[in-house]
Amino acid sequence: MEEGARSCLLQSRSSLEQDIRASYLMDHMISDGVLTGDEEDRIRSKQAAALLELLLRKDNQAYISFYNALVRESYGDLASLLHNSLPLVSPECIMLYYPVPVQAVLSEGGVPQRPVVFVSRPALVNRVREKLYRLQKEPGWVTVFGMAGSGKSVLAAEAVRDHALITECFPGGVHWLSIGQLDRADLLVRIQSLCFRLEQQSQEKDPSSSLHRPPGSLEEAKERLRFLMLRRYPRSLLILDDIWDSSVLRAFDIQCRVMLTTRDRSLADCVSGFKSEVAVESGLEEDQALEILALYVNGKPQRLPEQARSIVRECKGSPLVVSLIGALLREFPDRWAYYLHTLQQKKFKRIRKSSSYDYDALDQAMAASIQVLSEEHRELYIDLTVLEKDVKVPAKVLSVLWDLEPEEVEDVLQDFVNKSLLFRDCHHRPYLYYLHDLQLDFLAEMNRSGLESLHTKVVRQYQQRYSQGPPTSGDEECLYWFRFLTYHMAKANLTQELYSLMFSLDWVRTKAQIMGPAHLINDYVEYGAILDKENSEVRGHFQEFLSLNGHQLEQRPFPDVVQLALSQPDSSEVYRQALLQAQERATRGGLYLDWVSLKSLSRLVVQPHQGSIYAACFSHDGTKIASCGSSKTLRVFKSTSGEKLLEIQAHDDEVLCCAFSPDDRLLATCSSDRKVKVWNVERGTLMRMFEEEHEEQVNHCQFTNTRRRLLLATCSNDKGVCVCLWNINKPSSQNTMFGHLEPVNHCCFSPDDAYLSTSSSDGTLKLWEVSSANEWKSIDVADMFPEQREQTAVMVKCSTWSADGRTIICAARNAVFVFDVETAAMLLEIRTSRLSTVQYCHSCPSSNLVAIALSHYAVELWDIETSKKMADCSGHLSWVHGVQFSPDGSLLLSCSDDQTVRVWETNRVHTSSAVCLKRDSDVLFNNGDITVVAADNRNRLQVRNGRTGAVMFQSEDQESRIRCTAICSQTSAVGLGREDGTIQVLEVPSGTSLATLQGHTRTVLHCQFTPEGHTLITSSEDTTIRVWRWRTGECVVLEGHKEQVRCFSLLTTSPSETHLLSWSFDGTIKVWDMSSGERLQDLVCHQGAVLACDVSPDGQLFATTSADKTAKVWTSASWECVRLLNGHQDCVRSCKFSWDGRRLATGDDNGEIRLWNMKDGTLLKICSSDNKDAMDSLHGGWVTDLHFSPDNTVLLSTGGYIKWWNVEKGEALQTFYPTGANLKRIHVSPDFSTFVTIDNIGILYVLKKVE
Repeated sequence: MEEGARSCLLQSRSSLEQDIRASYLMDHMISDGVLTGDEEDRIRSKQAAALLELLLRKDNQAYISFYNALVRESYGDLASLLHNSLPLVSPECIMLYYPVPVQAVLSEGGVPQRPVVFVSRPALVNRVREKLYRLQKEPGWVTVFGMAGSGKSVLAAEAVRDHALITECFPGGVHWLSIGQLDRADLLVRIQSLCFRLEQQSQEKDPSSSLHRPPGSLEEAKERLRFLMLRRYPRSLLILDDIWDSSVLRAFDIQCRVMLTTRDRSLADCVSGFKSEVAVESGLEEDQALEILALYVNGKPQRLPEQARSIVRECKGSPLVVSLIGALLREFPDRWAYYLHTLQQKKFKRIRKSSSYDYDALDQAMAASIQVLSEEHRELYIDLTVLEKDVKVPAKVLSVLWDLEPEEVEDVLQDFVNKSLLFRDCHHRPYLYYLHDLQLDFLAEMNRSGLESLHTKVVRQYQQRYSQGPPTSGDEECLYWFRFLTYHMAKANLTQELYSLMFSLDWVRTKAQIMGPAHLINDYVEYGAILDKENSEVRGHFQEFLSLNGHQLEQRPFPDVVQLALSQPDSSEVYRQALLQAQERATRGGLYLDWVSLKSLSRLVVQPHQGSIYAACFSHDGTKIASCGSSKTLRVFKSTSGEKLLEIQAHDDEVLCCAFSPDDRLLATCSSDRKVKVWNVERGTLMRMFEEEHEEQVNHCQFTNTRRRLLLATCSNDKGVCVCLWNINKPSSQNTMFGHLEPVNHCCFSPDDAYLSTSSSDGTLKLWEVSSANEWKSIDVADMFPEQREQTAVMVKCSTWSADGRTIICAARNAVFVFDVETAAMLLEIRTSRLSTVQYCHSCPSSNLVAIALSHYAVELWDIETSKKMADCSGHLSWVHGVQFSPDGSLLLSCSDDQTVRVWETNRVHTSSAVCLKRDSDVLFNNGDITVVAADNRNRLQVRNGRTGAVMFQSEDQESRIRCTAICSQTSAVGLGREDGTIQVLEVPSGTSLATLQGHTRTVLHCQFTPEGHTLITSSEDTTIRVWRWRTGECVVLEGHKEQVRCFSLLTTSPSETHLLSWSFDGTIKVWDMSSGERLQDLVCHQGAVLACDVSPDGQLFATTSADKTAKVWTSASWECVRLLNGHQDCVRSCKFSWDGRRLATGDDNGEIRLWNMKDGTLLKICSSDNKDAMDSLHGGWVTDLHFSPDNTVLLSTGGYIKWWNVEKGEALQTFYPTGANLKRIHVSPDFSTFVTIDNIGILYVLKKVE
């Protein structure tokens, strides 16, 4: 920059810094190419001083661009300070804007000055200017329309405050006329005044022209104005501000250039000529509104109190309201809370005139718009008082409310839209309509005494229109009624109607199918106080049912809600209604199963992502949960209902962690893509991204716990600098922490934010001083595993602080350690199952409990004072990656690879943790009694009454793991096989040991009593089968298989002859004489392992299935294969003959079931769902067991869930969804009415067919 120009800038610096608004000038300078976007960002916070500092480092073109920007923004006096020092450059470099008296032109024309407090809306201003440029060559109309107080007049004035626009398009000048609501006499006076002003200005320019007498009528005034505009002021612009009536506008239909501001966009329809329009948004952006408030109180936006942001949100950024309140605050700067409360309480009269606005108070401005409606339309408009804020409704809803034809309704709504009394969303078809919050608040205040009757009208009109049942079309109208009918009933105080609706399983089914379960759960939470007056217990029944089955109700095809409801406890109203419906449907051939025993501890189950969930956390107020995972998304939902509040495609790779800031306004995420991002929770917008410093995946992130000093900690797989501390207002990290030699998996602030703990794959837990970033303490956790340290590295997964900050708890391998923070001494060691690893742990903020997430699908609660395990939380179907207590400790969440987040009530699981059973079980059906025998999770044998769930017998803990069980039908004895090869026979219920059988050298995989009860048959991993006379200990050993024998079956070839048929992973079937141990047949059946075998009821045929994806049918007469069944695309895991022997069912690992004709081997049917479920299988997993009904019409199958099929059609009749998955086997009563199984998390299901 030339020395003279630089010197002039320095001399004028103080004047420039004091008066200019940098943000107004930068747009022009960026368009000239002398400023970059990055430079704008750096300047924006410091404003004028920073802009001038930057200018001094730039060239001559920057000086000239700055000068032109001053001219364009009407800083003529400041531009004159710089004019004499303008550098000399070639004309093509940059064009100079000399200070043509634009402001003088506007002043002469009566255009209002900028308000004392002004914030630019450049996008809208440019849109208006674009329309005005179209009037350059021909007369026409530009309509600027919007609701009351949206800033139309300020916008119109700002649009013409442009040198180029006036010189190129309107060299004849700009003439402003304020109109408002006028009668004919007042209108005549306004036009007379305008004509006089125009003639006077003309005479000043041309003294030879003379003044005329004022026109005496509107017609004469119109002609006089036409003459002046066309002859004296050609190519000038007439601005008509605040037009209300088309008759007024017709008085200015004189073939000139006109811009008008109005609330009614249709006004220009009554005049001739070219027309265009600009819609003014009803609200400012939040930062613009805050800037206005800051200017009024002479402060900076970032230093305004929290109430400022709340005021802007409450009025949706209305320029009128922001300006009115800002002006009031100028006089009373300590009344932020008062004016916010006034706005929230809808006391519009108190927000009174303190500006140049036309109305004395906000309520008058709103009322003026409504008064112009016809009486009939005014009554209809008042009905809109019942709408919810931010809710858009289709015309069909109002057609029901007003009892009018849809076409009539659309005409009425068009009138409201034209008058800016209603807004229309044109992105939907059919159109959706909505009110601005201020309009809705005003209506509610105006009709406060009649609100209840207005809501009652909505409900009664709905009941009249849909007397035969609710709409089920799924369109916008249908969605509105399902979402808001309960709201209208509650507001109308129609409590009986609300009870009847929400305590109805039919309503639950229909609404869940159309809208999903989250809205339903939210209804029971929101209207809980009303429902509890009728029956709080019933409300709890429905809410619990939806919370626990919500993830099922999200599935498509939609499940049978009656069947789901039959899984509720017998005392539940949901169960009672479901049972009645099931019994009624059973009379018409429906199939329903009643779950006899039930225990579920989850409070809420949500499936927020398609894929593994790696992290989930509560907000600090406990009302929200955020989750993230392999889907690369971040989701926020309500902790009470699971209703989605926000979903963001957050990263380019898996999102590994998410964390709320202490005020819950921000969410941090980190990812395998090496980036850390900070999000605005309310808007879902990205606030800050840190992508430079971490070079490997970022494993964990956490904000400080208190608001005193907001920091974000992150840790990664980086070598060297693994931990960073960030001030989110700065682009680079504030501090880095060196010391770990391997990746850091987790970081966690102490409760007072004085220290940060880090957990690393180098086997150490380190504590750092946050203020200095210096290492304070280091604990070598790897030393706790001396026997394993040399073999494999010890990875410290995570750490958590106790509520008082005196102890720190960390997880490594299958253990959790508690250390004293001051001394680093170990206080407690918790060892979990050797078959599992601890994935995460979290300390309860209100008790001594610590929650532990485990890889074997479980969550455990331990008391670190007593060193006792207090609870097992079973429910997840895969690895649990995270656990966290709510801030008050009342709730616990867990997240898993099974795509679910589960929320548990801490006290309930703490006191009610159920004992889990293992899936290897046996069941005896005897004259209506059901006896179940299975091992439990503490390796004890349990015998239970299947109908009551009561424990009839429970053994002591066994020395070796129980792998199989059997019940003797003839005596009160049960058998068990163990991992160490031992078999025991116990008397029930005394527990007396009747026999201990030694012989197998490896795990016993299957055991079974013969029908007469004298013989017990066992098979083992040691490849042998043993036939025991268990009372005497005599044994026949059947040897010959080369691999483990998982199962066997009795083969009755004649009434007097029974053989044993066994199969193995060696691909063979062998037939044995049980008495002698002689091998009668040795059949090489398949190229892969034999997975299942079944004998036909008459003993003439048997079928085998294999990992080679085939099934074969053999005859026991010749021991030859008579049928080869091809077609399965995966391992064929199960098979079953029908009772008449005419059909064979086979099931594979892809969930497909095939029905075959045994007469000729042809395929009859393929039983499969319409589409795959979330577990990527047609049956939720492998098809592990099959059973035909005695009449051969129904087929039962198990896998991820249990299904009943119509054999003739191959269609599903019913599905039962267990809490867990991976069902191994199901036991079926002889009459096909009772079904017993155990899932992979140990829950016993006794299902009784509803009659």
